[in-house]
Amino acid sequence: MAVYTSTSLKAELNERGWRLTPQRETILQIFQNLPEGNHLSAEDLYNLLQGQGQPISLSTIYRTLKLMARMGILRELELAEGHKHYEINQPAPHHHHHLICVRCNKTIEFKNDSILKTGTKTAQKEGYHLLDCQMIIHAICPTCQRSLLPI
Repeated sequence: MAVYTSTSLKAELNERGWRLTPQRETILQIFQNLPEGNHLSAEDLYNLLQGQGQPISLSTIYRTLKLMARMGILRELELAEGHKHYEINQPAPHHHHHLICVRCNKTIEFKNDSILKTGTKTAQKEGYHLLDCQMIIHAICPTCQRSLLPI
């Protein structure tokens, strides 16, 4: 997994016959500066950009998020809220997974190097180039478990 800069993104896009638009560069910068542990949906990103005076349409945001996820720049996450969230795809030392409560949507990030090692080994064995390896565990948190107990 590469860490992308505007220069490396531009080079890869050019190689594929695309270009680095100001909108793509802005979206990359938002995710690069997003505090660790934060995830954004397309709508979250749209609202953030609107608040900054950036006139990027929601359809452009959706297309750009999908493109950057396919390129391995962003991780596409299926969290409990019913829509996709995105975060920057970090290299191994920062790689993490998610434990999500299906009742209250509380999300905990955790590290487990064996998951990434297994994914990397499997991809290499089959001749694939690994872009992302993630585990999402859906569970019920202790607080929600207590609320389910009969009184």
